[in-house]
Amino acid sequence: MSGARHVRDSSLVRPYVVTGGRSAPSRNTFNQITLIRLYQRDLPRAALAPEARGVLDLCATGALSVAEIASGLKLPVSVLRIVLADLMESGYITTGPNMLQVATPDRGLLEAVLAGLERL
Repeated sequence: MSGARHVRDSSLVRPYVVTGGRSAPSRNTFNQITLIRLYQRDLPRAALAPEARGVLDLCATGALSVAEIASGLKLPVSVLRIVLADLMESGYITTGPNMLQVATPDRGLLEAVLAGLERL
């Protein structure tokens, strides 16, 4: 009869390792809908943790929200916020309200919608 096997649950240790033991980001500016985009694409990535490289890879195509990045990397948002703070301090990423491009509404389209609603 074989003895009980000790199974390691890596999910308990991983967030601690990813964040370097920190429980809070150095800056508290990331909520779940904050948009993240690359700031400088030519910085070296070799020294970055796999999770940080994953953030940069996901954001290579355009701005993503914190929630989208967390989902794509399968990381808790609390852990991702620490990774994002490190990337921002290193100059890899940026955030801000100027990232949203608000299109000017097409007056003709709005009038057509209004006319359609009035016919109802």
